[in-house]
Amino acid sequence: MKIKQVSIFIENKAGTLSAPCKLLSDAGINIVTLCLADTNDFGIMRLIVKDWQKAKKLLESKDYAVKITDVVAIEVEDRPGGLASILSVLEKSKLNVEYMYAFTSGKNGRAVLVFCFENPDEAVQILSSKGINVLGETHIFQK
Repeated sequence: MKIKQVSIFIENKAGTLSAPCKLLSDAGINIVTLCLADTNDFGIMRLIVKDWQKAKKLLESKDYAVKITDVVAIEVEDRPGGLASILSVLEKSKLNVEYMYAFTSGKNGRAVLVFCFENPDEAVQILSSKGINVLGETHIFQK
């Protein structure tokens, strides 16, 4: 199970982060989680939203450079060593992590890790075969 991630390229200067967030808010699009990465001049805001098609169309209509990427979300115990145990599985399986970010789901002491892999289909297959709970959109977007 893969999830669509919206990446927005923005200038790295004061005030540029609020504009795309306001656009999405005004359109009723809720950001479930996000992460920011930056360079000196530009940044990438990566977000998970339920209606990614609507978000992409809206942002592109305002001249944002938008990219849609398949990412893999997994559930892990929110405890010391939870991430380390997942990384051990990835290392043994020779799955390279391009980037990742996390958020707590608030459900049963669990956290959600969002990974970008070169081959997300292979990652889903390997993680599932190791008994790791790979999450679909139903879990990510349920209230």
